[in-house]
Amino acid sequence: MGYRYIGSKTRIVKSIIEYLGEPSSSNSRFVDAMCGTGIVAYEAALAGWPVLISDRMLNAVIMSEARLLSYQDAEFRSLGGYKAAIDRLNSIQPKEGFFWREYSPASKEFTPHERRYFKEDNAKHIDAIRACIAKWYRDGVITDKEHTLLLADLMSSINDVANIAGTYGCYLSKWTKQSQRTFQMNGTELLTKPVSYEAMCCDVFTLPCTPDDVVYIDPPYTKRQYASYYHILETIAQEDEPVVEGVCGLRPWKQDASVFCYKLKAQKALVKLLTQLPAKKILLSYSNDGHVDIDSLQQELAQYGEVEVINLQSIGSYRPNSTAVLRKSEVEEYLIIYTKGNEKYGCTNNV
Repeated sequence: MGYRYIGSKTRIVKSIIEYLGEPSSSNSRFVDAMCGTGIVAYEAALAGWPVLISDRMLNAVIMSEARLLSYQDAEFRSLGGYKAAIDRLNSIQPKEGFFWREYSPASKEFTPHERRYFKEDNAKHIDAIRACIAKWYRDGVITDKEHTLLLADLMSSINDVANIAGTYGCYLSKWTKQSQRTFQMNGTELLTKPVSYEAMCCDVFTLPCTPDDVVYIDPPYTKRQYASYYHILETIAQEDEPVVEGVCGLRPWKQDASVFCYKLKAQKALVKLLTQLPAKKILLSYSNDGHVDIDSLQQELAQYGEVEVINLQSIGSYRPNSTAVLRKSEVEEYLIIYTKGNEKYGCTNNV
């Protein structure tokens, strides 16, 4: 995928998969409960696991599903193939729409702020492509999976011209060289053969899974709320035109705020989640710069099952600005393997 995602496991995914093991039964699935960019589910699928991807944010589900699509899943027969569909989107006339009005300098005509996420011409192209994808889907020209793929391509492609430091939490005051490029939709390299997967958008506490599943959980570690940091991607995923607010033009996001981003609530929430999920085996990614102390979490989870903590490796921390780059700080990435015993474990504390 074409943009930086806080907490992405791209650099350590191979190490995580080493601890996945084999399916315990024909009903076993790899359940990526907070799928993010979908890189871990992708590697699990390549390893032969049927996968279920889920996230509270629809943009994460869409980009994760796009990783799992094959050429057979997205033939674009009505448009003459995948490449022809991309070419048609790149050739349509620009349109003054929502992105132009809210996220380009044109915003100063409609709001108290001049938002510089995209140059005006690029924003118009984004608006035109959004409208075309929505019409194709509404008219039955593209299938569900083709629709998902094109939305993921759009989310990935806009990063190449976005005037941001890394996420969409805010825009930069000065235009970067990248932001002055001409916007172009780019396609995705699809899988050569289909894999078995399901996709859903839901809160992790309502995630449907079974004792035979292996559930992988990669929660937020810090106060950064994904719903606000990736609000523009969520607008593309939702295909809506929300009422946005403030200097950065955030869509309403607080209803999607994660409890794991609050230091005083994170550990209690994690324990509740891990102990109430039906799956017998749960893999939890976490790092030493998170809200939750690893030793404390291990001690509490040990009351309900077997806990193994594996130090995977040190990686560079998220660096949103030049100061963070100069610090060159690193974090320790851990994988916690939580296995329930024969007893009926559970935690009913309110979070």
